[in-house]
Amino acid sequence: MSVLALRLAGPLQAWGASARFARRTTENTPTKSGVVGLLAAALGRPRTADPADLAGLRFGVRVDQPGTRVRDYQTARHLVTGDSMPVSERFYVADAVFVAGVESDDEDVLSALDRAVRSPHFLPYLGRRSCPPSRPVDLGVHPGGLEDVLGDTEVLPWQASAWYRAEWEDRETELPVFVETRESEQADELLRDLPESFDPRHRRYRMRGVSAGPPVRVGGPPPEQPEHHDPLAALEG
Repeated sequence: MSVLALRLAGPLQAWGASARFARRTTENTPTKSGVVGLLAAALGRPRTADPADLAGLRFGVRVDQPGTRVRDYQTARHLVTGDSMPVSERFYVADAVFVAGVESDDEDVLSALDRAVRSPHFLPYLGRRSCPPSRPVDLGVHPGGLEDVLGDTEVLPWQASAWYRAEWEDRETELPVFVETRESEQADELLRDLPESFDPRHRRYRMRGVSAGPPVRVGGPPPEQPEHHDPLAALEG
């Protein structure tokens, strides 16, 4: 069992699990469909390709920097007629940093994805094409299960921005972790973000279960070191 880890950091991110007409929402954390789309793009697959193999990888997210939800709106005119188009309302997560992971028993699959993310065929983006990453996405392939890898800050150190980490120099905080549940497990919530097709003519998504994993404690002052004890110090020369 191994995990490919990805750092998802950027000025804006948008991870929509549902969209209705001119209102484009975002989840607070990356969706599986968005990350599978990023991996498929890195491999150079067209949107009409079957995503089943990538969708079959177990998925999880650690929230290293939660960011802030922001609202934007867009106006446009029809290219041919010049008529005004409906105002589009769009939501984003600003200044967020996430660590996402995909788990597999087949390390060759993860190694191929690792190479693709390091040298992508199509440029990666964080949910929407207007949301480029601000730092390298790839964090390597690591042995172990999803919960163990995301929960180990020695394997995957805290990825938050320096200014955000500075706010926690004197106190601790917890990084939430959300993992995809197995079929036999009880889910905390259901999300419709398991892709069956990215084909623009007929996009299809199924429900999947998500549960909160053990949070990861970070920040705070370094642990106090015990004073050096010299058992011979009290003896007179």
